[in-house]
Amino acid sequence: MPPRRNPTREVTIGSIMIGGGQPVVVQSMCATKTTDVEACVAQIEALAAAGAGVVRLAADRPEDVEALRAVHDRTGANLAVDLQENYRLAEELAPLVQKIRYNPGHLYHFERQRPWQDKVKEIVDAAVRHDCAIRIGVNCGSVDPAKRAQFDADDHVGPMLASALEHCALLGDLGFTRYCVSLKDSHPFRVIEANRRFAAQQPEVPLHLGVTEAGMPPEGVTKTRMALGPLLAEGIGDTIRVSLTLPAAEKVQEIEAGRQILVDVAAGRFDASAEPVMPPTEPQGLNIISCPSCARVENEAFIDLARRIRDMTRYAADEPITIAVMGCRVNGPGETDDADLGVWCGPKTVHLKRSGEPLGTFGYDEILARLKTELDRLIAQRRS
Repeated sequence: MPPRRNPTREVTIGSIMIGGGQPVVVQSMCATKTTDVEACVAQIEALAAAGAGVVRLAADRPEDVEALRAVHDRTGANLAVDLQENYRLAEELAPLVQKIRYNPGHLYHFERQRPWQDKVKEIVDAAVRHDCAIRIGVNCGSVDPAKRAQFDADDHVGPMLASALEHCALLGDLGFTRYCVSLKDSHPFRVIEANRRFAAQQPEVPLHLGVTEAGMPPEGVTKTRMALGPLLAEGIGDTIRVSLTLPAAEKVQEIEAGRQILVDVAAGRFDASAEPVMPPTEPQGLNIISCPSCARVENEAFIDLARRIRDMTRYAADEPITIAVMGCRVNGPGETDDADLGVWCGPKTVHLKRSGEPLGTFGYDEILARLKTELDRLIAQRRS
């Protein structure tokens, strides 16, 4: 017997439907630069062949729009575009894709004097004119500061949930229902809590599930299974992504891991019959979070650096410390602020933070030694 599904409404995304009891869709995001048309098309086709129902790309510059026009003409895959901070591109991008993803927390960056409601209306108008779906993509590392300020500092789920509900209400007021929502965190149990609470309050809205910055395999797959397995077994979730730090050539692993989770849910390997027991929301040992490789990564050396940091820090495996390794400016500042030690990678240099405080900027060949020094200091202080 297939797992029960929450009765969300159906939403059309190009050639597929999500929600309404339709099969759960696995998706991924290109790790290639959007302006590299040849590489993007090749990756889209590879991901689609592996089973991706939707493939996402990033665009926040005019040259990205031009590249997407060429990509659109060369693939039949269902495409989603991530607007990043430039909502003004929605009108140009909507004819080229089947879904627009915007992050409520990024809307305040661009044209700050303009109300966010007006910005969302502009995105919705473009989606209606060009037959697009929308994803409201709420992310723990980039929640609107005004929304975060309404909650206690240690409440990570509340601001995300409030943001999602606020945007659903606005889309409802605008008469737009062709949308889904995601509430992503780098901690699996916050993902579970956020999506359970949202599904209880908005049971008709399809949900896209994922652990943001899950990290490198196999750890990143394990974190994602911890979050997605129980939710899917409970009937929550209509699309999924396993967000892994991988080279572009290995990106199909995200699809393979996602499909395996669905197989395991269907086989009953996640128990949804018992009352869920929530483990501690914070990791009990060393926790390395690293963002998935995508078009936003500003230097592919980030991927190798993430692996080197994981290997270098194995001696501290039992320490309750979180290290964030981020590849771009989009979620880099927020995620590194929340970590005990944060590494935010730019095109040529790496920013290092400790508990949100900047410690300096270092070369890719310097950062590992400095990070180890700071890790040792942190361990010594906590043991003293």
